[in-house]
Amino acid sequence: MNATVYDERVCTLGEGPLWHPLRQQLFWFDIIGQKLMTRGGEGEARSWSFDRMVSAAGWIDRDTLLVASETTLLRFQLETGQSERVCELEAGNSLTRSNDGRADPWGGFWIGTMGKEAQKGAGAIYRYYRGELCRLFAPITIPNAICFSPDRLYGFFTDTVKGHIWRQPLEPRDGWPTGEPELFIDCNKAGVHPDGAVVDHLGQLWNAQWGASRVACYNTRGALVSTLQLPATQVSCPAFGGADFGTLYVTSATEGLSPANLVLQPEAGKTFSLLTENRGQPENQVLL
Repeated sequence: MNATVYDERVCTLGEGPLWHPLRQQLFWFDIIGQKLMTRGGEGEARSWSFDRMVSAAGWIDRDTLLVASETTLLRFQLETGQSERVCELEAGNSLTRSNDGRADPWGGFWIGTMGKEAQKGAGAIYRYYRGELCRLFAPITIPNAICFSPDRLYGFFTDTVKGHIWRQPLEPRDGWPTGEPELFIDCNKAGVHPDGAVVDHLGQLWNAQWGASRVACYNTRGALVSTLQLPATQVSCPAFGGADFGTLYVTSATEGLSPANLVLQPEAGKTFSLLTENRGQPENQVLL
């Protein structure tokens, strides 16, 4: 399976790809560029600029997203470009911003925060659910890989600098963590850095690995099944989409790459697509 460029626009820090199941449309972010980006159903490129960094989203309805900014969770109207505050997110801490996030199967939204300079232990992972924002895990340096199993039994997350992907048992009734997270994948053994992740309909976890030019697929026991190579070292997050959820979209970044590295990888920072033999699961709806 060869990766092709889905979108030619270069992101400094591409992140948070979201396939909107009602619109049949991919959305993603350039965190450093403070933009929400998309390609419409007819392939036309569009973007919205914000006055602060934005990083992740969930879908509320056909025309509305829940967008995580560095200080706020926002209700964002796609047709008008207008937004309204849902709740604050570490608004009193100027050192941090949002990072990876995803809606859970109960209509909640998990969102991670981190230091703008990746300060050690400056971040946390929160859950917004039924009008309340609750902190789940801290301290965390770079929260990533937030995703959920299709049987609703587990959530997953990582602290990229530690190299561990954890599996968190969830209460089936309402999705709150129950018990302690358990080590699911030790990426240090392969010398790779886990970034964003998504789970397919079989429960396999697909993890973008920063600096390794690859997305790795792990089975439900945490064993490596396969790897997909991409023409950019700094791949950041995958998302399944397309009419049958058989296309894997992957964001990437140019942040921190030297001029020499940028010459060697001219596709860095672009968003890619790969046709797979696997199927993803539709992204969960956020219930406000």
